[in-house]
Amino acid sequence: MNRRHLLAVAAACCLAAGTAAAQSADYPNRPVKWVVPFPPAGAMDVIARTLGEHMGQALGQTFVIENKPGAGGNIGVDMVAKSPADGYTMMIVANGMAVNQFLYARLSYDPVKDFTPVSLVAVVPNVLVTHAARAKVHTVPEVIAQARSRPGEVMYASAGNGTSIHLAAELFNSMAGVDMVHVPYKGSGPAVTDLIGGQVEYMFDSVTSARPHIESGKLRAIAVTTAKRSSALPGVPTIAESGLPGYELAPWFAVYMPAGTPQPVVKKINQALLDAMKLPAVQQRFAAIGAEPIGSTPQQLARHLQAEMDKWGKVIRERGIRAD
Repeated sequence: MNRRHLLAVAAACCLAAGTAAAQSADYPNRPVKWVVPFPPAGAMDVIARTLGEHMGQALGQTFVIENKPGAGGNIGVDMVAKSPADGYTMMIVANGMAVNQFLYARLSYDPVKDFTPVSLVAVVPNVLVTHAARAKVHTVPEVIAQARSRPGEVMYASAGNGTSIHLAAELFNSMAGVDMVHVPYKGSGPAVTDLIGGQVEYMFDSVTSARPHIESGKLRAIAVTTAKRSSALPGVPTIAESGLPGYELAPWFAVYMPAGTPQPVVKKINQALLDAMKLPAVQQRFAAIGAEPIGSTPQQLARHLQAEMDKWGKVIRERGIRAD
């Protein structure tokens, strides 16, 4: 009986493997749902729609973008975690994939166990900006000097608790030894409005939303948060080269699928993503929003996520940051 049972199990495994291989061979044979866990029109949404259009053309199926905003991206991410691992659901995420477990008292998903990594996609730098009328503040050392001369008085805006804009400022506070006050808003738009209006003094905004105001002369760019200068603002130095060596916050975007998605499917999606990012039309669209293409293997994305969790978990605990 034991031998018969083992043979039956082996046969079943072979059948399952053969079925999975057959399914992967003609994948995709129906539309693929691409979940964006934030509202339309942001950098994440633009990236997904741009890549989805070209991936659909290459693979012969439509990539349907579905926006599922709410709870710092957690609603959409939870939906993907509970979706079938058949290759027909994927999502684009940002830094929240690494930090939300530290910001929220309880998550309904595990960012590592519940997902299969596919590829890093792009980085969209943040930029430290101030109102252009602030004549005495042009450099990082001047920002630090001002903050030290007025501890607990200098205010900075963010798009909300736990966003990359908030974390960029908290990392700046920690490394510079200053105490700027956080003023959270419900999104980047109202935060920038108050920054231009003079209600707050600084913001570590996304290049995507800040660049039009920089180019119009309403805001002054002081430094970018990434390790190297942004191609969207090549004349603006990094914070690291401006007086805080080692400073880096690189708001990244990546693609994941539900845990258990067949590896041949993951490989096909990964290759389609990498191919799409090489297209001139995609590169032009990315450049228009300040996004810099990356691309990676699934294994590189897994290592990147772990490194980000190690880094930001420490900062969030030290700074006592909470999102709820």
